[in-house]
Amino acid sequence: MNNSKKRPESVSLTSYGITHSNIHYQLSPSQLHEITLEKEIGKEAASGALAIHTGEFTGRSPKDRFIVKDAITTDNVWWGDINIPFGPAKFDTLHDKVIAYLNKKELYVRDCYACADHNYRMDIRVINEYPWSNLFAYNMFIRPTDEELKHFEPEWTVINAPGFKADPEVDGTRQHNFAILNFTRKIVLIGGTGYTGEIKKGIFSALNFILPFEKNTLPMHCSANVGETGETAIFFGLSGTGKTTLSTDASRKLIGDDEHGWNNENAVFNFEGGCYAKVINLSEENEPEIFGAIKKGALLENVVLDEYGNVDYADTSITQNTRVSYPIYHIENVQRPSIGKNPKNIFFLTADAFGVLPPISKLTPAQAAFHFISGYTAKVAGTEAGVVEPIPSFSACFGAPFMPLHPAKYAEMLNRKMKNAGVNVWLVNTGWTGGPYGVGTRMKLKYTRAMINAVLNGDLGLYDYDHYHIHSVFGVAQPRECPGVPTSVLSPRTTWNDDEAYYTAAFKLTNAFRENFKKFEAFASEEIRRGGPQRYAF
Repeated sequence: MNNSKKRPESVSLTSYGITHSNIHYQLSPSQLHEITLEKEIGKEAASGALAIHTGEFTGRSPKDRFIVKDAITTDNVWWGDINIPFGPAKFDTLHDKVIAYLNKKELYVRDCYACADHNYRMDIRVINEYPWSNLFAYNMFIRPTDEELKHFEPEWTVINAPGFKADPEVDGTRQHNFAILNFTRKIVLIGGTGYTGEIKKGIFSALNFILPFEKNTLPMHCSANVGETGETAIFFGLSGTGKTTLSTDASRKLIGDDEHGWNNENAVFNFEGGCYAKVINLSEENEPEIFGAIKKGALLENVVLDEYGNVDYADTSITQNTRVSYPIYHIENVQRPSIGKNPKNIFFLTADAFGVLPPISKLTPAQAAFHFISGYTAKVAGTEAGVVEPIPSFSACFGAPFMPLHPAKYAEMLNRKMKNAGVNVWLVNTGWTGGPYGVGTRMKLKYTRAMINAVLNGDLGLYDYDHYHIHSVFGVAQPRECPGVPTSVLSPRTTWNDDEAYYTAAFKLTNAFRENFKKFEAFASEEIRRGGPQRYAF
């Protein structure tokens, strides 16, 4: 007779204050897909994927992300415009309002976890108002086995109520939407927004606080893959710089596309169980792995379908930030489990809309620390209201909106790990060449892939500086030759055909770097300060 405990078929939420039983627990992707269609809150694309609109918000709302200021966080969080404090009493009151709201709703509950390395695992319960939000949670978090569910005890809870709108004057929020982390109660409370990215970024933010303190582990906003010989490559970058695209490579096994930890046991591990890719201008020719992953079980967000269910990936009428989430097993060539060894190469990706940074350059340790703290990319016209020309955009550690600690803490950890592991660091410009945005052209993906492959194959004369030119403005070492890339492309000045205009733009960006870094100077060593551009333009 088998007396083993069966996997639970349902779950009680009474401990959360939710007393009704209209709860769907651990539904399959196909069940959530069908329910969404039945409720007419989504459509099926020709590929079989589910397509939905997230409503008013089609991206994160950084000014509406808060952290409860309490005994755990008061002296440890880097408070300011990014980490905005929220009172514990205000949180408790707002939480109770959200629970009362959800008590009247049909709910979708999923138990899952973050961190592929079980020594760092965080067990999570996600409570969703919408079925497609629960499908996102299935795709993006790691899926427990039936055996693991028998004894599952959630440590953190994500409460997701897109239909609930706060009253700012009463509830202490800025407007009706909010995403609040409470480290004492271990809750991520989300309301007023249907954008699914808030769900995963809430947990990512929590891990970014917990792992450095409790596990001496560096959390990273990066993608990672591994080659045939087991060497790991890491790709840091902000949204739109190519993190997902460049790490999803048929010749290398994908570890993960967005969020990882680097521990003291010489390993890099994925936080997630899926990928969340931008699909603007997606094509099967340029990104075949991502294109092929958009099938039954995937969730498309804010794309435009024709009458036959075909997606127009060039249509940005809803948003520039069109997205798809899918479980990592939709990619054929993945690392199992999602863990790699110490990295040998790290790539900092930037989409330089000024067109002045080299397409690839080798960084010294000091330059690597400077550029990591800076986290540069650029905004281009049309991405935000009022942006009519390229604007420098800096996000510390390539992920400031998700980093509760001071950026110097993460930079210090990264610098130490890079030195111990003997890592090579490269700055890669996936942005513009031949001039700024509106004049030049976007760097061809095939050239960027060729440059990265040359690094990984050891074809860039790593220690032979006769093959490099030290850039006269940025001080980085740019290769003179690279297999598969025209020599002229490697020199940004050459592509402009106008030296005066090039140097004017280059010095403009130099000054932006130095101005941004002023707020970190008191926390940075002289070595790191000298890692940035050393020349001003007046």
